[in-house]
Amino acid sequence: MRVLLDHHMKKQGLMLWAILENDGWLELMDIPFVTFADVGIPLDAPDRQIWRFAQDNQIILLTANRNNKGTDSLAQTIREENTPTSLPVLTIGSLDRMEESIYRNQCVERIVDVIMSIEDYLGAGRVFIP
Repeated sequence: MRVLLDHHMKKQGLMLWAILENDGWLELMDIPFVTFADVGIPLDAPDRQIWRFAQDNQIILLTANRNNKGTDSLAQTIREENTPTSLPVLTIGSLDRMEESIYRNQCVERIVDVIMSIEDYLGAGRVFIP
């Protein structure tokens, strides 16, 4: 299962990746983190396009600041297009707290939980972490 880092989350993604590696999760599971550039999504792409891309390519979107404004907002897109088989969007509850080691570890634990139990999260729309 791949994880698509929202364009503003590169630093935080590296911190989470380091924990996954240091804690041995990457020896047990293949969890590549990819960026918009890696998959060819423009930085100014609307939320709807990003969500559809993630769903079409079976990638979990990891974000923190997608909003509820406009017809192409992430929240509106999920309301209109989410199905019982749609992958969840993982939303970090407090990006500011990513500087805290305990918080980062809690985020990693939740990401791993979602990936290991993905069937339980299909159709959930958004899953706030940790």
